[in-house]
Amino acid sequence: MGEDRELLWKCELERRLCSKRISVFGLGYVGSVSAACLSRDGHDVIGVDLNQAKVDLIQQGRSPIVEPGLSELIAAGRAQGTLQAWTCAKNAVLETDISFVCVGTPSHADGSLNLSQVKRTCEDIGDALRVKQGFHIVVVRSTMLPGTMRAIVVPTLEKVSGKRAGIEFGVCINPEFLREATAIFDYDNPPKIVIGANDDRTANIVATLFEHLPAAIIKATVEIAEMAKYTDNLWHAIKVDFGNEIGAICKVAGIDSHQVMDIFLQDTKLNLSPCYLRPGFAFGGSCLPKDVRALSLYAKKMQLELPLLNSVIASNQAHIIRALQLIEAHGHREVGVLGISFKANTDDLRESPMITVVGRLLECGYDVSVFDPNVNHATIHGGNRDYILKVIPHIFDLLTTDVDGLLERSRTLVVGNQDITFKQILKNIKPHHAVVDLVRLAHHSVGMPSYSGLCW
Repeated sequence: MGEDRELLWKCELERRLCSKRISVFGLGYVGSVSAACLSRDGHDVIGVDLNQAKVDLIQQGRSPIVEPGLSELIAAGRAQGTLQAWTCAKNAVLETDISFVCVGTPSHADGSLNLSQVKRTCEDIGDALRVKQGFHIVVVRSTMLPGTMRAIVVPTLEKVSGKRAGIEFGVCINPEFLREATAIFDYDNPPKIVIGANDDRTANIVATLFEHLPAAIIKATVEIAEMAKYTDNLWHAIKVDFGNEIGAICKVAGIDSHQVMDIFLQDTKLNLSPCYLRPGFAFGGSCLPKDVRALSLYAKKMQLELPLLNSVIASNQAHIIRALQLIEAHGHREVGVLGISFKANTDDLRESPMITVVGRLLECGYDVSVFDPNVNHATIHGGNRDYILKVIPHIFDLLTTDVDGLLERSRTLVVGNQDITFKQILKNIKPHHAVVDLVRLAHHSVGMPSYSGLCW
């Protein structure tokens, strides 16, 4: 019995040494789950909400929301004395070292975010920070657009507290990736843990709360972390719409959509992979544009309204226009193009977006020279040759193998595909050259005054 008591004492001592005092603002879906799981992990947690009914439920060991397993976690936290709920924000901040902001960010009628709860919570926390001693950390889990932390959260906290973020208190954003009905499992098995902070002290302390979980801890800037959550949610929404539109086509065609998607999901090299998800230039070639147009027209003939599918070509064209605007913004009429085929290591010019770019520049009176080691008029045949001569009849007059001459004639250099030979060429550019990188080949130049990336 004595050994058992000593073991229990050692376990309790270890828990107290590792545990943090945490307040969680907002006892809705995200806040309740976060508070209960943090309590279960050995931290002393105070949930904060203006809604007395939610506070009373947690004090009674009951869940304020419907979520499998949550009531049991809350009851256990109350029984162990590691979880409680208050309505007083100031006292909660004074009694803890870290505050999680999990309040709602609902939509206004026009679709914009209503950040009133976030701002009010920051005001409440700031009021407590004004009189509190020691370094306190504010962790925002509410979903907010990029720039919100810098424009609203940090200024509000600093103004009310009279203290400086990153010096006298810490601020970070820690987006949650929880799904309703599986939230506790998702908390314990996250796809990743993202911590957006602008000071290492804050990021490192917050990371200790999650280092026991089986996921990579990714430390990033605040803005990247804000955008990461939106990127996830938009991708999930697009996947749902994509699957449903494919299903609609299959339905009218008398095809089993689930069997089609079962085959689709077998491809983890291209379909379910990082392929094609890196921001870059527009798609082209002999397959994608043709097939998107064909299936879109097929659906229209079947009287199907498919907004996602029908917007793909228009979105691709809009991206090409963005590239043109980037080139034009440099104000130079002499343009050298590195890569005109639709991707590296091919001479296929069919529906290459670079052909569209070159054509538009020529129409606007630009002096264009083109170097592409894979494109040679003597070796282009068949449909490939027919296409390019129809779109730009004098294309071969623009092609050159004299790289030094192209550099001499050009003021703006446009990188159109990822051929490895272009990397060496870019090492030899002169100070007067501007570089417009459409494929992130010269990522080492990001931030240089003469460098412009299409999506970065």
